[in-house]
Amino acid sequence: MVEGSNRHYMITSEQREKLRGWLAGRLPDDLFEELAEVTVDREEITVIGRIPAPQLADDVSAAEREAAVEGRIQEFRERTRDARIAVARDAEHRFRRKVSWGVECGGERALFTHVAAPVMTRLRQPERQVLDTLIAGGVARSRSDALAWCVRLVQRHTDDWLTELRESLEHVQRVRAQGPDAESGEAPKDTE
Repeated sequence: MVEGSNRHYMITSEQREKLRGWLAGRLPDDLFEELAEVTVDREEITVIGRIPAPQLADDVSAAEREAAVEGRIQEFRERTRDARIAVARDAEHRFRRKVSWGVECGGERALFTHVAAPVMTRLRQPERQVLDTLIAGGVARSRSDALAWCVRLVQRHTDDWLTELRESLEHVQRVRAQGPDAESGEAPKDTE
């Protein structure tokens, strides 16, 4: 997946499937119970695997269950560090993106590492006032935090719309790949 200088980046379903397949083949068999989720953007590949929840009695308190899950996640993170680093090196070389890791355990999700990529934007005064109001109201500590909060809010409430938009962008990429520039090598390239 190579981004053109003026093109908007969007990974296709086929590219996502190839990436997920490569990871499924490259990950040690005993690393996860299941490869739960693989997400990718221009900077990062996030790999989430499911690990077994600790075996506890049915009558343990919620606090004990939470602590046991937290302990299991920490143990997994430390025990698998070398294996995850080896896979990440290969993936980063192959796909030219950082790899971040996380797990699902006992209904909880924890990210070990993730990229916080800076995003430059220009906002007019009314937009800056929205961010400043969020800061004044204690919702965010900075304009950066306020903007991230806004993005999470939009993400939470517009999943259907964003899914439809992503599907439309994939369709546009497939059509472009079949166009006259496809023969000259101008079309977006695959992951390899």
